[in-house]
Amino acid sequence: MSDSCFQIIHDYGLRSIGLGERMLPRTDLTLCHEFTLIGSGMLWNIYFGVLALALGFLFATALAVGKTAEQAWIRKPADWFVFLFRGSPLFIQFFLAYELLTSLPKSGIDVLGITIETSWITRAWAGATLVLFLNTSAYAAEIFYGALRSIPKGDLEAADAYGFSGWKKFRKITWPTMLRLAWPSYTNEAIFLFHSTALVFFSGFPAFRQQGDALYYASYLADKTFNPFVAYPIAAFYFICLTLTVITIFGLINRRLNRHMPGAVAKLKIRPILLR
Repeated sequence: MSDSCFQIIHDYGLRSIGLGERMLPRTDLTLCHEFTLIGSGMLWNIYFGVLALALGFLFATALAVGKTAEQAWIRKPADWFVFLFRGSPLFIQFFLAYELLTSLPKSGIDVLGITIETSWITRAWAGATLVLFLNTSAYAAEIFYGALRSIPKGDLEAADAYGFSGWKKFRKITWPTMLRLAWPSYTNEAIFLFHSTALVFFSGFPAFRQQGDALYYASYLADKTFNPFVAYPIAAFYFICLTLTVITIFGLINRRLNRHMPGAVAKLKIRPILLR
């Protein structure tokens, strides 16, 4: 790698998060520029995916438990939420959320005499993450709900025989078993979520100070070089690397969840979701 490429990485490697050169390069764009800028934008895709996945995991667990509740006032809202976000395209959810959030008063909302700022929610780092969080929560909730329904009755009866009940039963028996059964499907959902972060570029949520995601820089470079067959494959390469990372991390977690099972731990079977 030449000294000039090292300089490009130094100048633009963290540009997407506000570090380095403020102005985008306009002329003499090299392959190093393209790899560096698109790789810098991937930091936002990772941010969107990790934050939405972490928060969505907790909310999805609550939704799945809510769908199994006997009380209709708990079960019905969980069913409606899952149906709404699984039944509508993600891109339309982005569009509607942006239109809704931009309709909020720019001066803020007064709550008990305190003005709550609303301008920040229309930024991509907040608004787009909110949509991804709600979407993945609905899909993961359905996966966890199916796993809850598939827990062997013998496991639950054994827990009752040991005197487990309530939270202790859920924490020691129900929740670990649910995760073990749901994890292969949940891995596919995590992969699709990271792929879905590419839609943020088309969602209408603005990039702040030209600090966008991978597709933002890929589009910029394709326009400047008049050659989309370099920038977009580079973006695809980064997403493939991200997918392999997710598979590896989730595979290690899968081994941990199944460590008590006799024999070899079953490998994750990844079935990419082509349509959703």
